[in-house]
Amino acid sequence: MLNTKYLYLFFAIIFAMFSSCVNDPAKVNLITKKNNLPILTEKNVDAIYSDSAKLKFHFTAAQVDEYEGIDSYQEMPKGVKVEIYNDSGIIETKLTSNYAIRKIKENKMVAKNDVVVVNSKGEKLNTELLTWDGAKRRIKTDAFIKITTSDQIIYGTGLDSDERFEEYEIKNISGTILLKDLPK
Repeated sequence: MLNTKYLYLFFAIIFAMFSSCVNDPAKVNLITKKNNLPILTEKNVDAIYSDSAKLKFHFTAAQVDEYEGIDSYQEMPKGVKVEIYNDSGIIETKLTSNYAIRKIKENKMVAKNDVVVVNSKGEKLNTELLTWDGAKRRIKTDAFIKITTSDQIIYGTGLDSDERFEEYEIKNISGTILLKDLPK
């Protein structure tokens, strides 16, 4: 009889120990969560990039937040404006968006939310998502696009283009409107 009392007491203690080890996931996340705060925040950024004494890019952003780590990046939460110049110093292409993130190691920038690209011919691209690959010097998207030229409006999904938006391929054209056919 004495042994069964100790046996019940032993199991009660073991049960109490294991039942008291339950962790609240919210509290664990709060304790173990890494602070993902920028190491640097710059306001009203206005930067010029050149190569061999020739102007290549003009970059402006109301705010740039820089994050470091394995995948260092720069975030432009209030939008970005990029102007690309030709060898004569004339603006060939303009890009604007309401948000952008530049992945430093990948040499890529992703622009989101009301992305607009205008080339030297006045052709205008509208989309909600666009990726610029600095190594390949290409822009692309899998999102819905609208391209307005001097004589037509083209709708589609997906685009691959040189970074100047001069030579582009629309992946899936869903419609074309000839501007001459519109009522005046």
